Amino acid sequence: MGKKKKKKKKIEEAKKVSKKPLQPDEVLSFGRKNYFLFAAAILIIAVGYLTLSKGSMTLAPILLVLGYVILIPIAIIIK
Repeated sequence: MGKKKKKKKKIEEAKKVSKKPLQPDEVLSFGRKNYFLFAAAILIIAVGYLTLSKGSMTLAPILLVLGYVILIPIAIIIK
């Protein structure tokens, strides 16, 4: 009988913890700066694919890495 009570108590505690509302600082909110960085990333990625289709083997990878690996994560992280 003691094990069932302990298990039930743990389940109730887990339910209390999981129903905690989100704090305002935990919600992602994108501002003007974020959307500008996303737009810049999309533009640089498009130019990267365009230069890749033209045959550039040096500029295209640089632009694509800049867009995908640097600008998009920065646009997500910066507040």
